[in-house]
Amino acid sequence: MASYIARVELHQATSDDYQLLHGAMERRGYSRMIKGDNGIIYWLPTGTYDVADTTATLDQAHNAATSAAAETKKSSSIIVSLRGAASWNGLARSA
Repeated sequence: MASYIARVELHQATSDDYQLLHGAMERRGYSRMIKGDNGIIYWLPTGTYDVADTTATLDQAHNAATSAAAETKKSSSIIVSLRGAASWNGLARSA
């Protein structure tokens, strides 16, 4: 099983465009939240998504993010990376 972090930047986008993206990414198994080693769940920055414990390959994970971004009809920049470990600060806790 693999875990990935995806960053999708929509060009010349509004908050409504990002709401469309959030839904499209969620339908593809991505979450806007990440679970820390401390068990606390945190919100990721806008346009950043996590998918954990998936059987998808890196290419499949990238293709999923690309097709989700295409649903917004905005041009985009996308990077998807295998997540072995992550470190962060300043993220808001999920309720």
